[in-house]
Amino acid sequence: FECCAALKESACPYYMYLNDDSNDCASTMFSYINLYGKYPPGLFSSECKEGKEGLSCADVPQRDAATANGGQHAQSRLLALSTFLSVAVALLFH
Repeated sequence: FECCAALKESACPYYMYLNDDSNDCASTMFSYINLYGKYPPGLFSSECKEGKEGLSCADVPQRDAATANGGQHAQSRLLALSTFLSVAVALLFH
């Protein structure tokens, strides 16, 4: 599904912000996707799956300077992305 690559390209560089529960970045992003992209709710969560942990951002360049922490960062990235996808699914089916 070609939209999955676009979602990863758009969201992965900002996963730290999208997974931060202290802001509404994920909610805002999916609101814009649904409102301006006219995509049906749940499209990305039902079509874009790479495993039980969700999408992997390993092959997507990061734009945050804090991403230079190697293996430890990869673990936190996986946790953050799975949290992001959980929030996204909850928001899309709410």
